[in-house]
Amino acid sequence: MIEDIGGRSRELILVDGLRPVDVALVHREALRVMRSGIDTAHLDAYSDDPWPEPVLPSYERALSLGRGRAADGTRSPRDDSGMGIDIDVRDDAQFEVLVDLAPYTINAEGRRGDRLVFSASDTGTSLWIAVTAVQETVLLARLDTLGIPRTVLATRVPGAPGRWAVLKKRFRRGPRGDGAR
Repeated sequence: MIEDIGGRSRELILVDGLRPVDVALVHREALRVMRSGIDTAHLDAYSDDPWPEPVLPSYERALSLGRGRAADGTRSPRDDSGMGIDIDVRDDAQFEVLVDLAPYTINAEGRRGDRLVFSASDTGTSLWIAVTAVQETVLLARLDTLGIPRTVLATRVPGAPGRWAVLKKRFRRGPRGDGAR
């Protein structure tokens, strides 16, 4: 089990500059490491870009899960069956749907109790996680094994606006880092 319950967590965000294939790997590895610490998860089966061919079966499964919730009365038939699809992270097949689609969706999230611990959005460009020290160590080791630099995850300062602060700072500095544009 990869967690240390009761331990403090650290908020990490994905930084810009990765190849799309590596972005997807970071999302997936984060979910795999955090799985035992996620009680509930939700996914939107929408993307601003076309779904990559390898994840189309998971996309169809997500839509089926959404329709099934309406059919069994868990959701209103008037609700958009592609939005807020509940994912049972204990079910391997459903968890793989989340792992496949999180890097491309407009929104996926995982919670421990009422606390958000995983958030992916903006069609894969935004990733925020709250990891324990053990989870962070395991995740960084997995990224090392995949050849992805540890610097792709930056510490988010609590209360700071997140990745936008990093982007604004870069914009103010300019591409050369000296304020020139």
